[in-house]
Amino acid sequence: MNQTFQKSDTGSWIEVTGFVKRLLSDDNDGLRHQRFIIDAGSDRSLLIAHNIDLAARVPVGMSDRVQVRGMYEWNELGGLVHWTHHDPHGVEDGGYVRYRTKIYQ
Repeated sequence: MNQTFQKSDTGSWIEVTGFVKRLLSDDNDGLRHQRFIIDAGSDRSLLIAHNIDLAARVPVGMSDRVQVRGMYEWNELGGLVHWTHHDPHGVEDGGYVRYRTKIYQ
């Protein structure tokens, strides 16, 4: 499901499928996050920030297809998706990254 996300969608749970177009270094400031950018179609790029202190690292490479469920945050570059993991407090359903046949949450 490819969508065009707006500023008003900030804080919303989304599901999106896209192709990895850039691998970034991990963000190790505070909780560690694996970071990569996906092409979500319709000229939309999204930064995926996957918490690797709560979920396993996703072994993605360039051009790999992923499905992501997480919390969307708008920015001028297209936005980012975080909370791509289970909710450690059990309040929310949480999110995930689906890569090939495995779900990382």
